[in-house]
Amino acid sequence: MGESEPDRIFHLQDEVDQLKEAVASHAVVDQAIGMVVALGRVTPDAGWEVLKEVSQHTNIKLRNVAELILVWGRTGDMPDEIRTELGEALERYGPTQIPGAPPVG
Repeated sequence: MGESEPDRIFHLQDEVDQLKEAVASHAVVDQAIGMVVALGRVTPDAGWEVLKEVSQHTNIKLRNVAELILVWGRTGDMPDEIRTELGEALERYGPTQIPGAPPVG
């Protein structure tokens, strides 16, 4: 026996809500990667790895790390644990030489 129409609508709405959440989460992570790329002068792939490492080393979900980086961009506030891990990860991955820029350090 199949689902009733109201049940089917409920499940579809739930699916839509989950997809909206996934898209919003993806946007937050992408924006944070952009900030890491600009801040650390690393490639986008390295920016993704930096976020993953900070998440793993702090035991904070990647999306939450991304949100904290975006908050930092707006307010200048960042938890010390995140700041330390972010700095260490950026040292491991960067900086990338910007074409036409003078050599780094």
